[in-house]
Order: sequence, then structure tokens, then C-alpha cells
Amino acid sequence: MADRVSPRLAAIVEALPLRPGLRVLEIGCGPGTAARAIAERIGPNGHVLATDRSAKAIAQAREACRTEIDAGVLGLRQVAAETFVLEPGEEPFDIALAVRVGALDGRYPEAGRDARRRIAAALKPGGVLYIDGGNPLRKIDLD
Repeated sequence: MADRVSPRLAAIVEALPLRPGLRVLEIGCGPGTAARAIAERIGPNGHVLATDRSAKAIAQAREACRTEIDAGVLGLRQVAAETFVLEPGEEPFDIALAVRVGALDGRYPEAGRDARRRIAAALKPGGVLYIDGGNPLRKIDLD
């Protein structure tokens, strides 16, 4: 795992049920630290789409994740969780992850309802959303 991963973030990535070939949606990627660690775990046949509402965060992630982007295992998109939609022809995701995302941790309930609906629509049947706040993660029921 990338050596710039904090112990807390490393524990979160380790707790995810990752395996080679998965498609992972990260909401609120910040500078891309977790996305890079996830990409390492899911291998060349998997894909991480890292999203953030902040143009600055996406610019930082683009710089930090250049190797993974060039390898085709990681993509970036500037979008808020509550407005996310799959692009035409884009495959749904196996799992989603959000760490310190206000729309999903209860700080913004209305945005959270919209975000959960949008994320559910972007996941495969049986797909799961994980957020921080558990030990170290908790599953969010999207039904």
C-alpha cells in the first residue's frame, strides 16, 4: 500500500472486501490516497472511479494518481455525491466508499437522501456502500 496512507485510512482500505477485478466507486476522494491504495488491491483488471465535488481535490488526485490513471485502473470525476450518475455505457460498481463525506455522515440529511439514491443506482445488484464511522467502516443500507 502507498506509504503516504495514514494508519486510519489504511485500516479503512484493509477493511473493504476488495479482490482483483472489482469496480469501486469512491465518493469524496480528496487527493486520491485511498483510491491509489484500492487500485493496488484490485489489480489491473479492476477499476476505481474516484469522485469529489472539489476541483482542487480532483487536480491533486490527478497529479498523485498519474500512474494508475495511465494504466487505466483509476479514473477521476468532479461531481457531488448527490448529483452523481453513471455516464452512458458506464458499467455499475461492485462497492462504493465514502470517508468524511457530509452528505453521507448525517451532516446534510437532504443531500444524503439524494446521494444514497444516486449511489444505489450506480451499484450492481447486491452492491454495498461503506462509510467511515464504524470499526473502521459501516455498511449503509441503500434499500
